[in-house]
Amino acid sequence: MRKISICILYLTLSLSVLYGQKKAGSEVWLTDPDHSILFRQQLKGFSFRKADKKLPLIQVDAKQSYQEIDGFGFALTGGSAQHIIKMSPQARAALLKELFANDGKNIGISYLRVSIGASDLNEKVFTYNDLPDGQTDPKLEKFDLGADKQDVIPVLKEILAINPSMKIMGSPWSPPSWMKTNNDSRGGQLKPEFYQAYAQYFVKYIQAMKNQGIRIDAITIQNEPLHPGNNPSLLMVAPDQALFVKKHLGPAFKSAGIDTKIIVYDHNADRPDYPISILNDPDARQYIDGSAFHLYGGKIDALSDVHAAHPDKHIYFTEQWIGSPANFKRDLNEHVEKLIIGASRNWSRTVIEWNLAADPKNDPHTDRGGCDRCLGGITIDKDSVSRNAGYYIIAHASKFVSPGSVRIASGNADGLPNVAFRTPAGKTVLIVLNTSNGAKRFNIASSGKAAITSLNPGAVGTYIW
Repeated sequence: MRKISICILYLTLSLSVLYGQKKAGSEVWLTDPDHSILFRQQLKGFSFRKADKKLPLIQVDAKQSYQEIDGFGFALTGGSAQHIIKMSPQARAALLKELFANDGKNIGISYLRVSIGASDLNEKVFTYNDLPDGQTDPKLEKFDLGADKQDVIPVLKEILAINPSMKIMGSPWSPPSWMKTNNDSRGGQLKPEFYQAYAQYFVKYIQAMKNQGIRIDAITIQNEPLHPGNNPSLLMVAPDQALFVKKHLGPAFKSAGIDTKIIVYDHNADRPDYPISILNDPDARQYIDGSAFHLYGGKIDALSDVHAAHPDKHIYFTEQWIGSPANFKRDLNEHVEKLIIGASRNWSRTVIEWNLAADPKNDPHTDRGGCDRCLGGITIDKDSVSRNAGYYIIAHASKFVSPGSVRIASGNADGLPNVAFRTPAGKTVLIVLNTSNGAKRFNIASSGKAAITSLNPGAVGTYIW
């Protein structure tokens, strides 16, 4: 028995020499755009010693802290849920565990955005109060969660069984057509006489989802309120949104005892004036938690302009698509730099990719304006799952930066955009992208010491200690 123990000891020491001794508690996870490494933990960790003054340095300072993080994740569209619910129970359970379990073994997605009614990535347009032409229902007596009961709600229940603390945001693409000036799912504006009915529509939605065991943590008032060309969609200019919040939605939530957060705007970073103008209205801002953004227009640092104008209100990044055909290197680099790093460094509490899943043809989508090139974070073909750039983009943050983490200071280094966080468990997480054309060696400095590491061109590294 003693000889066996000695042999095991020698084997352990030999493996340590062969693979390098990993520092206890440190981890390195890499994704290389040449597909040679796809979100894989490296055998060697790293140790803090003395900096190499010839190399770039990223200084991490946990004493300087910024916003708390709510989570990283995806939009669970109706189409995503449709594909997931059609998988075999065994394949679906394995996929959902991989995506949502926060057990340290899986990628631990912690935030989801769902559509209130259909989005343009549903098979068909619907709301929760559709009526024949010419009819109205201001008391919402015919309100029903409808098609969502077939896929979105069952999938959410399975997700919540895996991760009960999952935060969920709801966003409408359109009110019921009978509430709109054009009586159509696409475009038009909300009729003033139905502002109160629409406020109650949100109340009923939150209550109905609660009855299903699903808590809606936040709602945005309208997805892309300045883009009425999608199907479904609605034009809602800033003064109308402010009026809706202060006179109808805010009081309706207060009267019903609803603590779901109200978030304004939910559109591109090129119009920071939209949320700022609403937050400038004291009667509206009392009900508002913050502002949400996409990045199909404008620059990500506009989020900081809104924070500077109203530092007591929160910032959320809620949508950005990856288009088909995919370009893995481009998509990985752009989204890590502008969203995981950029949005977080500009005060966002979330980064949500559009969208979780599609099939090999990027279906489903609505007609008359639905997105026919939106690539899912994963592609589902019956029980077969392939992982696209969006999966790895989110995984580099979601697995390690749990809700309640706080962004901390990290210095700029040429060609190495980065962002750092401190987790509730006391870990430091640093996400770095190499945007240069060649491999880069650099220092990571913390508490007066430095670790030397490297990244291939276009590669993403998550460093944990």
